[in-house]
Amino acid sequence: MSFITSLTRMWLTRTTKPFTFKNEYDQILPFAECENLGLYVHTPFCKSICNFCPYCKVRYSAELCDRYIDALIKEIHIVGSQHTGRKKVTSLYFGGGTPALAANRIKDIVDALNDHFIITEGIGLELHPDNVNVEVLQTLKKAGVTKISIGIQSFCDKYQKILGRKKVDTAEMMSALAAVPFETVSMDFIFALPEQTYDDLKSDIDTAFSLGANHIAIYPFIDFTFTESPVSTMPKKEKRELLDAITQYCLGKGYSRNSIWTFSSELDANYSSMTRDNFLGFGCSATSLFKGQFKINTFDVESYCERVRSGNLATSLTIRFTKRQRMIYWLFWTAYSTRVNARDFEKFFGVPLRKMYGFELWIAKRLGFINEHDGTYEMTLKGAFYYHYYENFYTLSYIDKMWGIMRKEAFPEQIKL
Repeated sequence: MSFITSLTRMWLTRTTKPFTFKNEYDQILPFAECENLGLYVHTPFCKSICNFCPYCKVRYSAELCDRYIDALIKEIHIVGSQHTGRKKVTSLYFGGGTPALAANRIKDIVDALNDHFIITEGIGLELHPDNVNVEVLQTLKKAGVTKISIGIQSFCDKYQKILGRKKVDTAEMMSALAAVPFETVSMDFIFALPEQTYDDLKSDIDTAFSLGANHIAIYPFIDFTFTESPVSTMPKKEKRELLDAITQYCLGKGYSRNSIWTFSSELDANYSSMTRDNFLGFGCSATSLFKGQFKINTFDVESYCERVRSGNLATSLTIRFTKRQRMIYWLFWTAYSTRVNARDFEKFFGVPLRKMYGFELWIAKRLGFINEHDGTYEMTLKGAFYYHYYENFYTLSYIDKMWGIMRKEAFPEQIKL
C-alpha cells in the first residue's frame, strides 16, 4: 500500500524525497497574501465516542469545553490581529467532534472571527442526529450558521447497530428542519459497509431528501488502524459496482454531482470544507494550508489550551512545500470536485498545467479516467472510482500514520511520509 503511494509521490513530485513534517512553525502566518481563503474551526467534543471515527475528539465536559473555547477565541485573535483590517474569506466550517454541543458558544466564536474576517459564502456546521431539534437549530441560526451537515451514517437498523448508533427519530428531524430552514441541509452517509446493497444506500438517499435535505455526502468506509471499529471493508469489485450504481441513480434523479461523494437536489446547495485553494484552521488538530506550507495543530486538548494561553500558536507540525509538492496537493484536492480547470492551475502557480503534467493528463485520458473540454478536465465514472480507490491508499499510507502518531504525541519531533 505505502509502496504504491510512494511511487506515485516520487513520480509526480519528480524527487525521491518524502513529505517531511517538522516540529516547527511560524508565529506570523502568511494568510494575508492568500486568495480564496477559507476558515475552519475544530471542536473535539462528543457525548459518546464512535468506534469508526478517526477524527480528533474527546468525551464532552462542560468545564473543559468552555476552557477550550476560551483558548480557541484567543487563538483567533492572535492570528487575526496579524492582518490590518478584515481579510475577505470564502466560507467558515465548524467540524468535530460535535460542534453543536457548544451551540451556546458558537456565536462567541463567530463574533471573534468577524472581528478579523469578512465571510462571503456562509457558515457551515456539523451536527449529530441527536442535536437536530428546534432549540439547537434556532441557536445556531442566530449565531450566523447558514449550512448544516448531519452525520446520519445510515438510517438502516442493521448498520446503526454495527456503527454503535441508535435509531434516528425521522419524524422529529423532519419537523425540526421544517421549522428552522437553512440554505444547505446536508446529510452524511457511509458506503461500502459489509454486505451493503444498492437498495440499502438508495433507501438512505431517498429518506434524506424526503426529510428536508437538499444535499447528501456518501463517504467510503476506511478502516483506520487506530480505531476500534469491528467493520470489515468491502471488496474492490463490489465497491465499484455500488458507487457506479448509486451515482447513476442520483444523476438519473436530476441531482447535481458537486464532488466525488456529494450530490445536491438544488444548484446552490453545497457543503465542502475541502475544495479550497488555501485555508486557515483554528482549534486542536485543525490544519492550515498556504501557498508554501501546510501546518497542523496538536491533537491534545490540554496541550492546545496551554500553548495558546501562553500567547503562542498550537502548531505541532509544519511541512514547507517544494513547488511540485504544492502542485500535487492542489491537484489532489481540487480533483475532489471531479473537475480541474487548467486556467485555475495556471493562475495559482504561474505555469501551464500541460507543461507540468501533460503526459499524466494524456495517460488519464487514454485510460478513460477523464474527458477534456475547453481546458477543463472532468472525471468519468471510471476516473471517479479510481480517485476514490487511490484516496484509500493515500489515507492509510499518510493520514492514518500521521494521525496515529499525533494521537499519542502532542508535539512529535518529525514525521516522514
